Amino acid sequence: MTVALVILAAGKGTRMQSDIPKVLHEVAGASLLAHTLKAGQSLQPSRTIIVAGHGAQEIEVASKAYDENCELILQTEQLGTGHAVEQTRATLAGFKGSVIVLYGDTPLISAKTLKRLNDSLVTSAVSVLGFQATDPGKYGRLITQGDKLDRIVEFKDASDEERSIKLCNSGVMGISAPLLFELLLQLDNKNAVGEYYLTDIVALATAQNATCTIVQCDESETLGVNSRVELAQAEHTFQTIRRAEALKIGVTMPAPETVHFSFDTIIGRDTVIEQNVVFGPGVTVENGARIRSFSHLEGAHISDGCIIGPYARLRPGAELAENVKIGNFVEVKASTLHENVKVNHLSYIGDANIGARTNIGAGTVTCNYDGAMKHQTKIGQDVFIGSNTMLVAPVKIGDGALTASGSVIVNDVPSGALALGRSKQVNKPGLAFKLMKKFKAIKVSKKGN
Repeated sequence: MTVALVILAAGKGTRMQSDIPKVLHEVAGASLLAHTLKAGQSLQPSRTIIVAGHGAQEIEVASKAYDENCELILQTEQLGTGHAVEQTRATLAGFKGSVIVLYGDTPLISAKTLKRLNDSLVTSAVSVLGFQATDPGKYGRLITQGDKLDRIVEFKDASDEERSIKLCNSGVMGISAPLLFELLLQLDNKNAVGEYYLTDIVALATAQNATCTIVQCDESETLGVNSRVELAQAEHTFQTIRRAEALKIGVTMPAPETVHFSFDTIIGRDTVIEQNVVFGPGVTVENGARIRSFSHLEGAHISDGCIIGPYARLRPGAELAENVKIGNFVEVKASTLHENVKVNHLSYIGDANIGARTNIGAGTVTCNYDGAMKHQTKIGQDVFIGSNTMLVAPVKIGDGALTASGSVIVNDVPSGALALGRSKQVNKPGLAFKLMKKFKAIKVSKKGN
């Protein structure tokens, strides 16, 4: 069945105490809205419509950055969830498929759960995502007749008996488009808050003898973010789930509670991730790598057998082939390192291409930025770069070449050549003693004053 996603994202999020639209606050390196879009895209929707209000322009930019086919509709007045979905009527005119209504501030719903919800529409006119709440609080309650959903009652409108029910409404719903827009015409706002509830369409559908069902998920998936406290809870829950998934697929983590994943981190089996490692967005680690303690990775691809860290930083564009070693206090950015390259200590590699089996000595810097433009350093295979070499880009080092320690390399080095780019050393006998005596005398005189 063809699917259209409708994502409600018009809320201001007053409790966030922020100038940023609520749905653009981040969990695991991505906005709440991006998490919702990622889950929804698993259904391969033909349309993705975002209903925005506060911060609509920023939301449109963010949504199109994730998926350029997203469509944004402005809800100028926030009169309830039913009113929000009603804003899509013209856009979805003539659409005959199913509509999945999601919320831009609910980042933890899984693709598997959405598939079950969508699949249930084969036999049901309306399907609602529900959960058994540990503390039902102010959630809407799902009222059943036998194994069918009869209606949804919002907390403010519920009787004491209805409030005792622990089966609660997540707000996420699936329904055929023609039925949805037929029932939306019948909504009224005669309730405790004077809003048009989307949830009321369940009772309206039941009155027409349409089948309404509940698809249940774990309560953790339904967490909505309305405050900084809930944002932190969502982050904690995401990380807990992601760590468990990594362990399950064969990743070793001696202290998983100290590892921070991004929303899109990909880790291969038999990888070892030591304590206090942070993955920013866009990282893929293939099989059998080791990421040592206190390393930070973002926008990097790490191939089989690599060893990273401790205290390493990989920035966007770092492309590491098999068995590369990146040691302590090494930073790599926008560079390709081929098989068995070693950069073991205290070096910066930026805008570089380094050939197989090359060794980069401690303190090496690719001087890639002239204050206006970036330039590339190209290093061949089997090269030995001596410690404390400054490679002033653009520069090329040929296969099998060697640079002497402490060199400043400003010209290309041919294959097999030794490059010495340092000033001639001059020794002045006895001058050190004389200078130190003079400096100490000056220091004593300053204290006397």
